[in-house]
Amino acid sequence: MATTSRRLVVLIAVCMLAAGAAFAQGSETPRFVIKMDLGIGVQTFNEPGPVTYQSLGMTPDISFGKLGVGLALTINYRFTGSDSSFTIRRADWVPDVVTFESVVALYLPKIMYVRWGLRGDPLFLKFGSFNDGTLGDGFIMGDYDNTLFLPDDRHFGLQAGLDGSLFSFPLLGVETVLGNLVALDVLGARLYLRPLIGTGIPLFKNLEFGATYAVDRSPYRGTTSTGTPSPVAVFGADSRLPLVNVPNIVSLIAFADAASIQGAWWGGMFGVGGRLINLFTYGLQFRVLGDNFIPDYFGPTYDLLRDKQYDIVMKVGPAGSVPAQVGWQASLGTSLLDDKLIFRVSLDAPFAAPPANPTPEEALLVYPHLRGIFSLGEGLVPGITFDFSYDKKGIATFAGLVDPTNAAIKAQINFKSGPAVISFIYKIVYDPSQAGADKWNVTSGLQSSISLF
Repeated sequence: MATTSRRLVVLIAVCMLAAGAAFAQGSETPRFVIKMDLGIGVQTFNEPGPVTYQSLGMTPDISFGKLGVGLALTINYRFTGSDSSFTIRRADWVPDVVTFESVVALYLPKIMYVRWGLRGDPLFLKFGSFNDGTLGDGFIMGDYDNTLFLPDDRHFGLQAGLDGSLFSFPLLGVETVLGNLVALDVLGARLYLRPLIGTGIPLFKNLEFGATYAVDRSPYRGTTSTGTPSPVAVFGADSRLPLVNVPNIVSLIAFADAASIQGAWWGGMFGVGGRLINLFTYGLQFRVLGDNFIPDYFGPTYDLLRDKQYDIVMKVGPAGSVPAQVGWQASLGTSLLDDKLIFRVSLDAPFAAPPANPTPEEALLVYPHLRGIFSLGEGLVPGITFDFSYDKKGIATFAGLVDPTNAAIKAQINFKSGPAVISFIYKIVYDPSQAGADKWNVTSGLQSSISLF
């Protein structure tokens, strides 16, 4: 653990030094901007069982050039007993067991994010919460989400990307995702190489090769499974080649991946993707998956299914018997009006019919999987913004598309009038590791906020 922590400190230090170099190279004078929202609302927690609190929160947001910092300082309180005593939710401020790790785990996530740059920049850093942790084409880690247990449990993670072009050396680059800097459980990195970037050869000068390694050091963390399982690792190689790039008209990229879980279970895919008239994104994959191989192993709902997936790939018996299959994945999306309207949907499934009477764990892998995202930004509809995501595994029937079993659903709608915003938040997450009614982790709340400046 100490060795891992030292390596993490070195990584962060290198990234910060790189940020300093990037800042020094900037030609524009940075602007200092500070925003502050005051929020009042209600919030329901599972403690266990639903318990509703009133909430008072401040969310300062500070930016200076490419550097941005956001905080989440919220007091959840209620009046209890016959004398209506005022009580503050203890779990927000005092850990059950006071240790260095528990204190850091509780207070560090009150920083919503620390960000440098944007994804796609030569240097990108984001500490905090995220739902889009992706390495390469996402065949090993795609849209990993460390926010599934909010508001009860906030994880403070890291996304980072460093391209050698920042130092006039575009041959190499690296991207990294860490799900929780306190626990250091889910870790992933991809190193990529552009061997022909300096040759000027048409088409092939942009050929890219990558190598990815991702590991979960605590596969049972946050689940009801017990024991001390060994880490589970997924590694692989990929290649990308841009074939067509007509600005504002069409782009086409071909890619291929091969990966292994623990060096025992293998899978691969090849496909194409790109943009059309700067409005639509598209993708199509052909997948060949060996026995017990799980594509997108670290996916959007990984933190819910980590013990189930571990049992499939590491244990002998019915839980570890998902048959080999050939399948596909298709995706389509759009981003309009400077990202004021965003819509993305993807669907993956095997070509062949699933085996008869699959176990619940197998059903999550041999039936279709749907993921959709819809976002309505400020300015398109006066006074209203909206965010919605839906991730559903194990779709055995058409009616199963709208059945929340094995699904993670998030929605937030905001109504704005002048400096005031009223938000309705709803989240339902199906946690198969729980029993009975506890499988449904439901969070809902009504919040109002005022922009102070």
